[in-house]
Formats: sequence, structure tokens, C-alpha cells
Amino acid sequence: MELREYYQSARKEISELFYQTVHCVNSKDYSKEQLDVWATGNVDIASWNRSLLEHKTIVGFGDIDKTGYILIECT
Repeated sequence: MELREYYQSARKEISELFYQTVHCVNSKDYSKEQLDVWATGNVDIASWNRSLLEHKTIVGFGDIDKTGYILIECT
């Protein structure tokens, strides 16, 4: 496992990862309405950036191919 500091340049991608994770991984356990409240897709990037800078943030499991592309699967 590799841990690294948060880079502000990644804030948009992290917010998109959050949205995709909520709507893919949790889709079997929650209704669409609940998922839409939890992760609206309309993120205040400045607010997210402040929070990520103030806290230690852990970004979960990922699968990366040989080109560096992060794979997200929803079924």
C-alpha cells in the first residue's frame, strides 16, 4: 500500500470518485433517491478542497491497468 499526501490538483477527480463509489458500490443497498441525496454530483470543489487539506483522507480500493487508467465497475 502506498500512502501519499493530498494534492489539490486531484480534488475534482476525488469528488468524482466519491460520486461514482456511492452510486455504484452502494446501489444495491440504497434507493436512487437516497443515493442522490448522499452524492448529488454537484460538489462545492472549494469546500471539498478545504476539508481534504484539513484532514487525513483515505481514498479506497482501486484497480489500475498498465496505462494508469483507473477501472471502476458497476453491475
